[in-house]
Amino acid sequence: MKNKIIALTLIVCMLIPLTGCGSDRKDKLVLALRAGTYSDVIKSCLADFETQNSITCEVLELSEDDLHNNVINDSARKTGSYDLCMVDGSWVMEYINEGVLADLTSLGYSLDADIIPATTSICVSDGKTYLAPYYGNVTVMLFNRKSMESMDVDPSTVTSLNDLMDVCKKSSLNGHGGFAYRGDTENNIVVDFLPVLRAFGGWVVDENNNPTVNTSEFTRAMEFYIELCKTGTALNKDALIKDIEDGKQLVAVGWPGWHNPETSKDSDYLPFPARWTEESKDFNSNIYGVWTLGIPANSTRKEDACKLLEYLMDKSVQKRSVAFGGVPCRYSVLKDPGILAVEPHFEAICTALENGIYRPVIREWPRFYTILGTEMKKMMNGSISVADGLKLAQESLEALMSVK
Repeated sequence: MKNKIIALTLIVCMLIPLTGCGSDRKDKLVLALRAGTYSDVIKSCLADFETQNSITCEVLELSEDDLHNNVINDSARKTGSYDLCMVDGSWVMEYINEGVLADLTSLGYSLDADIIPATTSICVSDGKTYLAPYYGNVTVMLFNRKSMESMDVDPSTVTSLNDLMDVCKKSSLNGHGGFAYRGDTENNIVVDFLPVLRAFGGWVVDENNNPTVNTSEFTRAMEFYIELCKTGTALNKDALIKDIEDGKQLVAVGWPGWHNPETSKDSDYLPFPARWTEESKDFNSNIYGVWTLGIPANSTRKEDACKLLEYLMDKSVQKRSVAFGGVPCRYSVLKDPGILAVEPHFEAICTALENGIYRPVIREWPRFYTILGTEMKKMMNGSISVADGLKLAQESLEALMSVK
């Protein structure tokens, strides 16, 4: 009898970890998210979902590069490590072509009419929904309020690129910085320039994704941008945010996710100018950095992950997320009178999101911006002329895009 008890005890001890492991995975969803405000907002909303569904959510907070690489590398596994992931717009074509994302339509999820339509343009492919726009990151004109006031400038009157140039030159002549820009990576160099390019009516590719950098619009925008950048200085993101807040620089291309109204007392933002001059045509010059949500195709818990996705995209949940830094892509949130009373800058975000554009949804985008950013850096430091730089960039980009 004693030997039987010992044997049974050993069997139970062996089974406990096996059962425990199965139970842990059965009752857990793993979320791969972009670190920072974006993941913080989602974490703030999870408690109610976990309680209501008896599910634990494990959040992995990753850098942009790690998030992209980890998710796509994991997609080669038969059994995936992630159940929900954040996806940047520029990755969408790669992810869909590689079969990384599950078809949300087949899981019963659909996008509703309350979501700003332009933000959903990359979420659907061949009639199937793969993503939902969660965090409404979009370029804005980030500025120092006190510096504007000291020059007797009403920021809301800066509605053209010429207006922007005038205030930046004035600030620079007064001994303060003008236009601050990110010059640390090729990607940042290109992305900070895109709103200016759009305001001139240019773009980097045509409707067939053929490169369009050696054009009159691009040339005018590049020449203007070089002059604008001379009024300020190149900084990395953290230094740029701090210098705008401290009044060392006047204006920058910013993002809502960078700005906390409670701690950033002297910085604010408005929609980025959508035209070159007051007489020029308006273009959709706001560049999307919208973080979308998707479900990996190799997740073993797609149904529960879809429940979580529906919960995070719910209007009431998204309204509550605002208190934690959330920036939804929903009209019902961005235009809610109660929210606007506390977050008046949501009006600017709504306008920017309504008139925004995603970066090219092409698999080659990382190599595309590296080529373009490299040549732009040379043009900006004067080691090559704008004409020669754009000609070289066009040739290199055409070679890139011709490889199938």
